[in-house]
Amino acid sequence: MKLLDEIADIGRDPVSGGYVRYAWTEPELALRDWFRDQATQRGLALEDDGNGNIFAWWGSGPDAVLTGSHLDSVPHGGAYDGPLGVVSALLAIDELRQRGVKPAKPIGIAVFAEEEGSRFGLACLGSRLLTGAVAPDQVDLQGVFEPVGRRQDILDRIGCFVELHIEQGRALQRPVGVASAIWPHGRWRLDFAGEPNHAGTTQMGDRRDPMLTFAFTVLAANKEARLRHAHATIGRVQVAPNATNAIPSSVRAWLDARAPSPEIVDELVEALRAKASERASRDGTTVTMTAESITPAIEFHIGLRDRLARLLDAPILPTGAGHDAGVLSAYVPTAMLFVRNPTGVSHSPLEYAADEDCEAGVTALADVLQDLTC
Repeated sequence: MKLLDEIADIGRDPVSGGYVRYAWTEPELALRDWFRDQATQRGLALEDDGNGNIFAWWGSGPDAVLTGSHLDSVPHGGAYDGPLGVVSALLAIDELRQRGVKPAKPIGIAVFAEEEGSRFGLACLGSRLLTGAVAPDQVDLQGVFEPVGRRQDILDRIGCFVELHIEQGRALQRPVGVASAIWPHGRWRLDFAGEPNHAGTTQMGDRRDPMLTFAFTVLAANKEARLRHAHATIGRVQVAPNATNAIPSSVRAWLDARAPSPEIVDELVEALRAKASERASRDGTTVTMTAESITPAIEFHIGLRDRLARLLDAPILPTGAGHDAGVLSAYVPTAMLFVRNPTGVSHSPLEYAADEDCEAGVTALADVLQDLTC
């Protein structure tokens, strides 16, 4: 896709080939400027909501159909997660104009801030602030900006929201699908504490090494998730003092847990808490688990979902990934379109979607926008 190629070099790490586009850093700010320029070229009216989110409007008034996604990335992420939805929205408007469509309702494109949570630790920050799901005083934005919080005036103008996104697994076997629901998921911080000491002089039997407890917990998370057909990931860790020749004093890690139901998520987390605590007692260490964010199961608007599936003759499938659409679903009718990902790899430089599938996604989104606004 030519428009996606325009931003392909912004924020790309030359070593990993992945993208480092954290919210309000130079690459992400460059993408914001790029989006504003693209919207202006198309004669769209730009609006900043005071929470870091950008809106571009074709037409004005109530009952608008909103689409869009985000431009930030996870560390060394892929090219499609987020930007595909923004680029496709711009191209869908181009296609509608080529068809001679004159929408009876406004169409908006949203660029949501900090969807990945890579900089400030709270996923879907922009959409949470917009809807009031989180208040400005509940997040530490490190002085980057002062959000205004819930914008009821904008929410009142949105009739529905449809987000297009790359599918992040291998469940979709056709170019385009429709989402049914998002699995419940959460993030927990794990703090392991022990006794720092010399790696060369401390006898193995005298050690209180939190790294051992941490390593056991990683394996236990994998086992407990597999037993429940759930997902558990520990992909981020901090060690102190982080020296090759020193037994750590502490290890801090983060657990990402997801499952088909909130009950299974709870079971998984409690089983892991018990196993980690038991292991800590044997290692002479301590461990605490602190919930940082918990998102319940989200079922997208059934009527809207079924309407889009019939319109596109597309399959309906769930997802284990969180999205801004999930946050907005509590406030406006919301649906999602997925574009096929043949490798099933996401949050990685290997993330991929074929150009013809991306083009099918643009056409599908244009069909949806036309159906919902005409």
